[in-house]
Amino acid sequence: MTLLLHIAPRAQWDRARFAGVYRGETLDTEGFIHCSTLEQVVDVANKHYPGQNDLVLLCIDSSRVQAPVQFDTIETGERFPHIYGPLNVDAVTRTLPFPTREDGTFELPDGLAGAG
Repeated sequence: MTLLLHIAPRAQWDRARFAGVYRGETLDTEGFIHCSTLEQVVDVANKHYPGQNDLVLLCIDSSRVQAPVQFDTIETGERFPHIYGPLNVDAVTRTLPFPTREDGTFELPDGLAGAG
């Protein structure tokens, strides 16, 4: 099992839980759902979601994901996990609030610090 992390707007995740599948904001436009590793997620949040406080962090058990999961190399040479299809919500083992600090930046939630 590999722990995958995905940053989601709380309202979008709430709708997905009811529907049983999560599509994220990029499955239809890019063909996959962006994920991160524990080591990557804070940098991703600070780059793409600065100052947003309506977010949750989905903790995904990669062995339970029904769609294909692939680590793809991006332009920087870093490898990021992507889910190539809808995410079955039962693969999400925990959902953690992911608020910003006072300065608008992120840090790992207490429930994940040292979980690597």
